[in-house]
Order: sequence, then C-alpha cells, then structure tokens
Amino acid sequence: MYTQANPNIKIEVEALDDEAYKTKFKAYAAGNTMPDLVNCWGQPSFINEVIDAGLLAELNPADYETYGFMKGSLDGWSRNGKLYGLARNTDIICFYYNEKLFKDNGWSVPATYDDLLTLGAAIRDKGFIPVAMDGGDKWPLAIYLTDLIAKLNGPNTNALLINAIETDWSNPLLLKAAAILQDTAKSGIFQNGFENADYGTAMNMFTSGQAAMFYMGSWEMSMANNMDYSQEFRDNLRVFLMPVINEGAGRSTDICAWNGGGYAVTAKSEVREETIKLLNYMFRPENWNRLTWEKNICMSAQNFSVYQTGNETPVQKQILQYMADATSISGTTLNDLGLAEFKTRSEDLIQQLSIQSITPSSFIRQMD
Repeated sequence: MYTQANPNIKIEVEALDDEAYKTKFKAYAAGNTMPDLVNCWGQPSFINEVIDAGLLAELNPADYETYGFMKGSLDGWSRNGKLYGLARNTDIICFYYNEKLFKDNGWSVPATYDDLLTLGAAIRDKGFIPVAMDGGDKWPLAIYLTDLIAKLNGPNTNALLINAIETDWSNPLLLKAAAILQDTAKSGIFQNGFENADYGTAMNMFTSGQAAMFYMGSWEMSMANNMDYSQEFRDNLRVFLMPVINEGAGRSTDICAWNGGGYAVTAKSEVREETIKLLNYMFRPENWNRLTWEKNICMSAQNFSVYQTGNETPVQKQILQYMADATSISGTTLNDLGLAEFKTRSEDLIQQLSIQSITPSSFIRQMD
C-alpha cells in the first residue's frame, strides 16, 4: 500500500457518480478549491477547457516511457506538445446479453443490423424488453449514433466526425445514421420511456431479467463477477458488437472504441509533487493495469497482456478478441469531440431525434 510505504501521506477519497462528479468539479473549479488529484475525461468536451483554464499540472512524458501505455491512449490528455493527465481505460461499446436466455428462446446473435431489428421484434413477442437503454443520461444514445456511423462509414470515422463538427454536416452518412437511430427507437427495441431511464434503471432491467440485452461499455464486464447477481446470470453473460449495416462500408471489425476517463493533478495543489508521485504509483504497470484486468473490472489503457491468466471470463475473452481483430476504431465519440456547449446541445438533439421530437433532416440542420 502506498500509505504504508509513505506514512507521512494521508489520502482522502470523495466518490461520486459521473454526472454528480461533473457538477461538483465545476463548483470546485469556480471556487478555486480543487482537490489535489482529480478524475478527468481525456476528451475535448471536458479536458480542453480545463487545460485552457490552467487547472491541471503538466506531467513529464519521460516518466511513463516504461508504463506500457497503448499507442494513442494519451493523445486526449496532451495539448500543444504537453501532457496533463493519464488515461485509465480502453472502452469498447457492446450489447451485453444472457446466452442461456437466447438459447432457451431460440434467438441467435444478429449478424446484420436488420437481424438485430428482427431479433428485437421476436424478443418483444416473448414479453421481454429487447435492449435496456439509458436514454435519460443521453450520452449512451450519442454513443449509439457514433456506433451506427462507424458501421456506415468504416475506417476514419473519427476524421469524418471532426470534419462535421469543424466544417459542416452535409455528409449523407450522417443523415442516414440519424434516420436509422430514429427508426430503431420507433421499432420498440428500447424499453418504453427509455428517454427518462437513468443508468441504474437500465442496468437493473437487464440484470433482473426484464431485458434480453443491455447496450453499454466494456467497463461493465465486471457484471460477470458481481455476487449480487445469480450464478446463472454470471455464467451466461456474453457480448456482441454493433452488427454490420447492409448498405454500410463498415465491417464487423470496424468498432466503436475509445480511451475514456483518467486522472490528473491540479496545478495549484499545495502538495503537487507528492500528488504526482501518487499518480505515478497508481499507474505503474503492476498496479492499476494489472489489478483491473485480474479483477475483471475493465481494460486499462496500458498493455495488460502479460497479466492474462487463462482464467478470464468469457466476456473478457470476447472483448480481447474484438480488440485483437479490430481493423479500425471510432475514437472519441461524437458528443465529446466538441467543447462543453456542443456536448450538451448535441446530446439534447440526439435524445430528441430518438423520441421523434425532430426529424432526421431537422437534426442535421440543427447540428450544423
């Protein structure tokens, strides 16, 4: 333990869910009372304004040359050639499902998007919710739209999205993806009132057996070890990726994945150097990197291959294979590629699109 080796150090932790944390973070920043070590997201919508405001301490890249960070994983934490934080996760979006439930009902993992919609209808006919969706927090819907764009576009999806945000939204693939999302929600594949459901509600629908699938990131792979769930559920937890779209250029191996959260040291910390030492300790390969994989919590942004035991859960093995086979990754999702105002506005519009409050054409015009 770090404090055992450093008895002069006292560590106090404040734990909040993501949305509450972001609100508290703004209050800390406004009051100039930032904690020494902060959770951040290495995406333009969050970190760019934080860096520009001078809130984060600069780190020495040479300190991490032997830490095994994957190629590109620290790009979101860098600005003008300087490093301001360390990425914690490698995130892949997927559909979680119960393999036994599928087998018992004769359902198959969909190979195409049309298959997914057909499956959704079959699941509804059996009295289950096809896909539990956290639409109240909005960002899962934005990720879903990004996933669709990746399957329509294929490689270089990140460049397409950046061009849309910086230039215009005239690419017809964007309109096509918006129409597919709206048609998908209209088909009833998500639960009634999905636009008001929060993360916990959607997840509970899946873990309690009300929903056959749950659309969420690889950070929930730990469901396979959660003793709050039945042994049958844990043994049968599986995942699949967004299926290919018949008219799309994307392959099954063009996946929606990115580097998400991480940690940074605040610039005005009175114990800045000690906090950097703690950060560096946390991210030593044998610490966060090893423990998160061995405990089946998530995939770190570092090379964890040396810590594979052969006893990984089926979900871990599936996700590893998806990463190994990937021909392209989407990178930062659509909603997080602009500044904070863009994030808020785009997520609002995507939710409105999903519940048919606006048409796909109106969505594109307003995004533009």
